Amino acid sequence: MTVSREEFRDAMARLGAAVNVVTSAGAAGRGGFTASAVCSVTDDPPTLLVCLNRSSSGNALFKANGVLCVNTLAAGQRPISDAFAGLGGLTGEQRFSFGDWTTLATGAPVLDSAVVSFDCRIADVVEKGTHSVFFAEIQAIRQGQPGRALIWYGRGYHPVGHDALA
Repeated sequence: MTVSREEFRDAMARLGAAVNVVTSAGAAGRGGFTASAVCSVTDDPPTLLVCLNRSSSGNALFKANGVLCVNTLAAGQRPISDAFAGLGGLTGEQRFSFGDWTTLATGAPVLDSAVVSFDCRIADVVEKGTHSVFFAEIQAIRQGQPGRALIWYGRGYHPVGHDALA
């Protein structure tokens, strides 16, 4: 039995995922994209995987820089997600006009107001179908303020979690 692309996409719309802005900086420049295809791989060494479409203009930039930061967005940060998803026509450096940015160990941009940021070195890349799968070893973590996170479910944004305790 073969599953169609449409059937797969419809089913994946029912799998909620954190909304992340994945960034990179280095000799190839600074860039980023919005992703929900991020998950943990192992805690020894601490490693995430991040999927990026091979046809994306940022794919070569991430490979050349060899670093990335996964910035998990808070409930009120939809405008940042939209900017890094390319909505509104913003490209490259223009996207960084949303939010305040610093760096940790690798030099990849870290969103100051993220729920959590994972600063990583890309350890391996596997090409699978339409995507590059980056295996990223975590070099530093910054945890933001407690509160609600932003998830993507049913082809839309939703807040999840609880508000910080007073």
